[in-house]
Amino acid sequence: MQEQPSGTDPVDRLDPVVLHHIVNTLGWPDLRPLQKAAVGPLMDGEDAILLAPTAGGKTEAATFPLLSAMRENRWTGTSVLYLAPLKALLNNLVHRVDSYAQWLGRRAALWHGDTPESVRRRIRTDSPDFLLTTPESLEAMLISVKTDHAHMLGGVRAVVVDEVHAFAGDDRGWHLLAVLERLERLTGHSIQRIGLSATVGNPDTLLTWLQGACPSERPGRVVAPGVILPASASELPRPAGEVELDYVGSLANAAKVISALHQGEKRLVFCDSRKQVEELGAALRARDVTVFLSHASLSTDERARSEQAFAEARDCVIVSTSTLELGIDVGDLDRVIQIDSPSSVASFLQRIGRTGRRAGTSRNCLFLATRPDMLLQAAGMLSLWARGWVEPVTPPPSPRHLVAQQILAVTLQEHRIGDRLWPEQWNGLAPFDRSASPLLSHLVSEGFLDSDGGMLFIGPEAEKHFGRRHFMELTASFTAPPEFTVLAGRTEIGTTDPSVLTEERPGPRRLLLAGRSWQVTFIDWARRRAFVEPVEDGGVAKWQGSEARGLSYALTRAMREVLLGTDPDVKLTRRATAALAELRMDRAPHEVHPAGTLLVRDADAARWWTWAGYRANATLASSLGNLADPVQRPTDTHIRLRQDLSLADWKAARAELPDSLTLPTVDPRAVRGLKFSVALPPRIATATLAERLADFDGALAAAREPVRVEWGA
Repeated sequence: MQEQPSGTDPVDRLDPVVLHHIVNTLGWPDLRPLQKAAVGPLMDGEDAILLAPTAGGKTEAATFPLLSAMRENRWTGTSVLYLAPLKALLNNLVHRVDSYAQWLGRRAALWHGDTPESVRRRIRTDSPDFLLTTPESLEAMLISVKTDHAHMLGGVRAVVVDEVHAFAGDDRGWHLLAVLERLERLTGHSIQRIGLSATVGNPDTLLTWLQGACPSERPGRVVAPGVILPASASELPRPAGEVELDYVGSLANAAKVISALHQGEKRLVFCDSRKQVEELGAALRARDVTVFLSHASLSTDERARSEQAFAEARDCVIVSTSTLELGIDVGDLDRVIQIDSPSSVASFLQRIGRTGRRAGTSRNCLFLATRPDMLLQAAGMLSLWARGWVEPVTPPPSPRHLVAQQILAVTLQEHRIGDRLWPEQWNGLAPFDRSASPLLSHLVSEGFLDSDGGMLFIGPEAEKHFGRRHFMELTASFTAPPEFTVLAGRTEIGTTDPSVLTEERPGPRRLLLAGRSWQVTFIDWARRRAFVEPVEDGGVAKWQGSEARGLSYALTRAMREVLLGTDPDVKLTRRATAALAELRMDRAPHEVHPAGTLLVRDADAARWWTWAGYRANATLASSLGNLADPVQRPTDTHIRLRQDLSLADWKAARAELPDSLTLPTVDPRAVRGLKFSVALPPRIATATLAERLADFDGALAAAREPVRVEWGA
């Protein structure tokens, strides 16, 4: 890792005009340690990860050296792409980046799904120096017949990936890497890659991932990459007094606490579901709290109004899902409140990082647990945080569905590709390399691709499944469930799950959206629109969420330690202390054992309490074969076994487990939720999901532990 250099001040390498404006326009007496440390490596063209807590000045740490390199090397046209996972984050950044670019007579522009066509036309004809966009919009540019992508993107020299960890942990990361390889092939030269991250446990691995295919073998690539961090960022602040864990028992009680505490302050409240956001928002509004809401099912305008009003207000609360976890600026915050618990330390670090930005203030977070199991999860997560542990970012394995998507997308981009030369499009990046030949053969045999004279073309099945709206379905690696648009007059409020409009309920049909109650007046089924008018109270909030991934091995194990008596090194209220004591008294005797795992059979059921996390338990359950309950799915904490299980059968199966672990069983219905699965052989689609569901390391660790057996009659 590269620390702040000694000797010559690295700031002197920045362009003099940039330096002038840093001092005179921004009024900064000096750069932050991270910003200084980044100047040399970035101006030398090195790939890098810039690692610092939220609000650590990472955008400027990347932008100032790239602006200076742009002028020094006389880059023209669109030479820097700035990619981010959220449109709202890009909206928030573009004015800041553009103001810096204008110091040198350059400019920045924004292009994503909400950008009007008139603005896109202007960008196509007059290329900005910085283009802020998403990987999905970049894909759309590459395959669009309207965009001369060679002219528009052929001069790209550097790519900045903001919140890079948010990409790397899911399929959007695979999509990002594949698109960047195609972009390098388009430009004909190596592209510098810079990732920005606040929370990651394995930054060196993340950098290697971001570099893609064989960076040391590519002409023009500077092979001196590093993880750049300021000296002050090597230890994230975690004094126990800044974090408090409380048990309130219900969402209604959480609203009561929030309305009574910290009046006059600006509070950001995180929930982990849209439903919870809506219900808490309505409960706070009923208590005359000035409250704003933000989540993915609110319209863009509604969210923008909430975020702007919150940024300008003082004594108020904004309730949000993880949409405000990333670096979207909502002004100075006094306090972060977490309802229940996020499922990772990394997520918590993002959230607590929203506070403590003003001089004289510190990072803080108040946890309000509404259920005993959420109290246990919060205590386990905070135990990991207090030890300084953060999850490593791990890309999901076997993205075969995205390999199929990329083959189709690049065929659209090039209009035709050679049936032998197609792997060159990704510069040898696995798994988009020749190992995907069986998938290519399947696409041809099933009509997704046509083959003629050694060339491949888009086939009728691709037109049928993905051809709507100029193949826009091919640009996104994630699946969005169908929802109804909710309108009050001509104003779009957001979207809701169709079941809210179809389920039988007594009385008038009311829904909860944007923290307000609405009565449905008319449903346009054909256009999937619901018209509403405001009412005083009532209503249902509901969305079809993606299937829960379950908790990790590390977090579930930390929860086990809490049940065994470990308290997190944070402030516990008397209510939390009492609730934890009750949890330990009620659950510990028949769920945990300090010497290993616990098998309990009683009149109700047989359960193996592994505390290994959902994915490890799914792996163990599948490996146990017919000894596992065929109906009850495993949980984060235990596996339900057949009630008629004999002790002899258990001992035999237990002895074989470490050497006989198998992939988890996948419900065939789940395959429909895998984007582009229609382009895969069913067997391959099922295997892809099974590999992503497995945790062999966690399963093996649990299988090798001693087992205490309590065998009831």
